[in-house]
Amino acid sequence: PQVVERCVAAAGYSVGEFAALVFAGALGFAEALYAVKVRAEAMQKASEAVPSGMLSVVGRREANYKFACLEARKHCESLGIENPVCTVSNYLFPDSRVIAGHLQALEFLQENARKYYFKRAKMLPVSGAFHTRLMEPAVEPLAEVLKSIEIQKPLLCVYSNVDGKKYMHSKHIQKLLVKQVVSPVLWEQTMHSVYERKQGTEFPYTYEVGPGNQLGAILKQCNLKAWKQYKHVDDLEDEEEAE
Repeated sequence: PQVVERCVAAAGYSVGEFAALVFAGALGFAEALYAVKVRAEAMQKASEAVPSGMLSVVGRREANYKFACLEARKHCESLGIENPVCTVSNYLFPDSRVIAGHLQALEFLQENARKYYFKRAKMLPVSGAFHTRLMEPAVEPLAEVLKSIEIQKPLLCVYSNVDGKKYMHSKHIQKLLVKQVVSPVLWEQTMHSVYERKQGTEFPYTYEVGPGNQLGAILKQCNLKAWKQYKHVDDLEDEEEAE
């Protein structure tokens, strides 16, 4: 309880941003859950329209992700694909990105991984190119739902995936939650915003709530000093112990 009481900021990765906003008192739990349901269904529908996916990439220092994506798009055009999509959709930590777009583009990048200085290029088990313009059909359904939901100003700082900055007010939240569907998740940039402080200032305690500790692993790569104050809270384990 004292951790919740003393919490100063929250952030959530992709759909987790809704959880962060519920925690901060900006969204009601039931309304947020409904918005997430509409968002998921609309994104799934958009995924089914175009064979697309996401590629997790760990690159060497020399890796140029923009150039790699440009060449992958050119490859798609040579196959007769109009307006191909291949772009960075998630910034995870230095030298790690998720690239999303047409499947043919991602396959091209996997086949040419060495040319682009990718140490690892692995397809993610997802159905579509989330956080790219291929998700545009999902924008309107989510925008409509968010217009019908009461959004409050957060009680504590919540950082947006879209620009890595703090949400200012309810209209700002409504606008950026919609934009987030078609914008890259700037998680690495968000980590820098959250933990930026004057030299000698102590780092706060950080809690990752929920299944898995991937965000902790990312934090370790982004900011080792901040990670030393990190703890993982698995809500499911607590429930099992109670039973």
